[in-house]
Amino acid sequence: MKTPFLFLIFLVVGLLSAQDTYLHCGKVLDVESGKILNEKTIVVSEGKIKSVQNGYVTGSNSDILVDLKSKTVLPGFIDMHVHIESESSPSRYLERFTKNEADVAFQSTIYAKRTLMAGFTTVRDLGGSGVNISLRNAINKGTIVGPRIYTAGKSLATTGGHADPTNGTRSDLMGDPGPKEGVVNSPEDGRKAVRQRYKNGADVIKITATGGVLSVAKNGQNPQFTLEEIKAITETAKDYGMLTAAHAHGDEGMQRAVRGGIKTIEHGTLMSEETMDLMIAYNAYMVPTISAGQEAARLAKIPGYLPPVVAKKALEIGPQLEGTFAKAYKKGVPIAFGTDSGVSPHGDNGKEFGYMHRAGMPIIETLRSATITNASLLGMENLGQIKKGYIADIVAVNENPLQNVDTLEEVVFVMKEGEIYKSEE
Repeated sequence: MKTPFLFLIFLVVGLLSAQDTYLHCGKVLDVESGKILNEKTIVVSEGKIKSVQNGYVTGSNSDILVDLKSKTVLPGFIDMHVHIESESSPSRYLERFTKNEADVAFQSTIYAKRTLMAGFTTVRDLGGSGVNISLRNAINKGTIVGPRIYTAGKSLATTGGHADPTNGTRSDLMGDPGPKEGVVNSPEDGRKAVRQRYKNGADVIKITATGGVLSVAKNGQNPQFTLEEIKAITETAKDYGMLTAAHAHGDEGMQRAVRGGIKTIEHGTLMSEETMDLMIAYNAYMVPTISAGQEAARLAKIPGYLPPVVAKKALEIGPQLEGTFAKAYKKGVPIAFGTDSGVSPHGDNGKEFGYMHRAGMPIIETLRSATITNASLLGMENLGQIKKGYIADIVAVNENPLQNVDTLEEVVFVMKEGEIYKSEE
């Protein structure tokens, strides 16, 4: 009698584990071709897309059925530039001295969930205190809800440069941070800093190739790494299989970063045509983060919101991002989607589609940059499209985004790796 009983147990367990999800989609946007496909059923099984079928197909009684017949369905979005640990506020600079690591960690879970609910199923975090590494691990384990995270841990700076963690502090608190803390002043420091990031559990490497807007430092655009230092960093990162990114507003710093082997240039505000040509030649990508430029300029106009030295830079640099992006796109510079959320509010990531489109990029190309392009840069070739065998990261919006880009700001359905996190049903 034991054998039939065990057989029944295994049969029940097998049936439960084989439960599929059927998405009845009124419209599916094929981001690769740019075509809208009508009346499709996406079958999801064990976190992947099992098939995409014509018409509205149903499975067994045990399968899950989701009605998206009035929606437009797309692959989940990928944001290549966020800071998931923090968000702009009048007290942000004071909080470095008042918040414990645990405070930052708990707050980051809210930002992570907000990001996922906005349809961004994958993000690249380009620098924080290191909590972002633990956050990534917690999301991967299913402990908390959030997007798939590729993180730089702590970004790399030079002494006094953008992302030096002791900028703006009292002299007795400054000390002399080095590679362990993410501060680099030689090629040797650069190599050690990359290896330390790897040891800490980072996925990617980010350097601050020029001054920045929000750091408490006077210059927002001067070059801050030597070419030799950058080469040491990128060569070491390559050894460890890590994608590289460089924050850069000033032109000279951008050129050094590109010549030094950096793959993505973040912001690129004051990029010259010479640098655009260089990026095309090196196949380096611009991540425009127009959202951050718009938000920084807006905050700078609020009395007392930003320190005076920061507000001045925000008003000078922020408004220029959109125009530079328009020129770079028109010239043929490769573009990757990124927002710099944390400067702009988490969950507002979708506004970047509209900014990019209004600057001259067709809507379908903005969507490709946030799906196919970014998946490729991250080495996730089975992500970013709705195709058989791909990871089931799927979102839905109310309208056809090719006709109304603003609908991308209001995602109504979110599935990440086959699990539904948001639905109107």
